[in-house]
Amino acid sequence: MKSILIIGASRGIGLELVRQYTEDGRRVIATVRDDAGRERVQALGADVLTVDVAHPASVSGLAWQLDGEKLDLAIYVAGIIRRPNALTPPTQQDFDAVMHTNVLGAMQTIPQVAPLVADAGGVFAFLSSSMSQIGSVPGSDSWLYRTSKAALNMAVAAAQHNYPGATLVTIDPGWVQTDMGGGTAPLTVEDSVRGLRSTLASVTPADKGRLLHHDGRRATHW
Repeated sequence: MKSILIIGASRGIGLELVRQYTEDGRRVIATVRDDAGRERVQALGADVLTVDVAHPASVSGLAWQLDGEKLDLAIYVAGIIRRPNALTPPTQQDFDAVMHTNVLGAMQTIPQVAPLVADAGGVFAFLSSSMSQIGSVPGSDSWLYRTSKAALNMAVAAAQHNYPGATLVTIDPGWVQTDMGGGTAPLTVEDSVRGLRSTLASVTPADKGRLLHHDGRRATHW
């Protein structure tokens, strides 16, 4: 049976992806960082793995935990934000935290997960952001986060060439009412995830390496 893998499912968008896919009768494998996340995911009926994408040693064990799986969809959801603009240089602590989770963690999962997606002819998606698009930058707010997501877009577009049997994409969930997005965001988590699922279901090989949006739009410039 082909499965869905959600990387970073402890809360927010990741947890809602687990909920909606399990309610549709899909077998879901989800990664969490701690016991509280494990309890929330298990309550939804998913299989749970403990992985902290901010720590390379933790990510390195993902492949053997997934041994024998065929994944027709994998989604890398894990991400963090730091909000200072370009008037303030990022601290090394903030830089390392954001880049480890948003970029390095994703790059480490690709060689472990992409072959399992390729075996199923599936899709491997990574949550990015419209804030990553260099051609339409309105300001320097959250400039470290913007930089990390631009780097993620490049990492995915480059990695696509090594996994022709899979379709690797980045996808923007929109501005969502999560801990990261805040309560004034225009999209509920439920609506964002419904859009993400619809867009991912529409992916074709022509989308390989592209940035997609939750409402189905394909980015025309980066």
